[in-house]
Amino acid sequence: MGGVKQGDKAERQARKAARRAEKQKRHAAPDETAEQERLVSAFEREEREGANEDSRRLLAAEPPVLDDVQRELAGRLSSDGIARIRFDELFPAERWPELEAHARTFTNEVEERLAADPTRKGGKAGFLERRYDRGVEIDPGDPWLRVGLSARLLDVVNSYLGLWAKLTYLDQWYTVPMPDGAARRASQNWHRDHNDRNLVKVFVHLSDVDGGAGPFEYVAGSTRDGPYARFRPWEPFSRHYPPGEEFDERIPASAIRTLTGPAGTMILCDTSGFHRGGFATERPRILWRYNYTSPASLVLTPRRFTIAGARLPADLSPAARFAVG
Repeated sequence: MGGVKQGDKAERQARKAARRAEKQKRHAAPDETAEQERLVSAFEREEREGANEDSRRLLAAEPPVLDDVQRELAGRLSSDGIARIRFDELFPAERWPELEAHARTFTNEVEERLAADPTRKGGKAGFLERRYDRGVEIDPGDPWLRVGLSARLLDVVNSYLGLWAKLTYLDQWYTVPMPDGAARRASQNWHRDHNDRNLVKVFVHLSDVDGGAGPFEYVAGSTRDGPYARFRPWEPFSRHYPPGEEFDERIPASAIRTLTGPAGTMILCDTSGFHRGGFATERPRILWRYNYTSPASLVLTPRRFTIAGARLPADLSPAARFAVG
């Protein structure tokens, strides 16, 4: 009975969120509406014939040479919108201890805060602690930045997107378990990301993630020409949180992927497709996250970090320099 009540509550909240978003869209201030229209027009221009066209030419001039592992990842992104792999299948295993040690400092800080104040629920969204604030300066030698700019990962992303991508976000997330009876909130409900027509997010599990840790869930085939791409399709500035009954009618359970996995699991996904996650109920979900988008998307959503001193390692590839330039 309790599960039914919780599900009903989540359903009501999802419907309210959808109605609220539609109301905000209808009643947006004229200045805000005009600004959004200007940004969308600029995005479409850059996507069609501006920065994205330049970026596509750069990829065509220096196409990445993928090995079998990278080709399989890019292929799964193209067919399903999502791919999963172990970190040590894509990178040397000896890199993991340094990355894990770097991440542990933040994990320890969060858990000390939670131990001191058990009622704490997380950050602004109420369930999430982030390592970095918006506009943070990242040290150019940061080991996680080096992973995000490595050819092993960036070549897969660029091959899928068909251009040289921009790395617009990197951060460590600690998902705080929700209290008993809590309903899903915000990004814990099914939605599409609004900031680019196609984009790639990469999640790296830093803890074991099972059903009680709020695993990422994804609708395979909800991007590009997939069978579910036309259900509430992507558009700039839209925040699609379809009511649960409508979602259930249009999306079969067989299309939903639940991405559990041990620490060291990597998930690559195009989040212009439907997804949700972070509804932890029993234990925290700890992960590192990257966002890769087209250059045009920077018109809609600016990069959230800078490189300290604007100094980049000398051994970075041209594509990596472009990613943070």
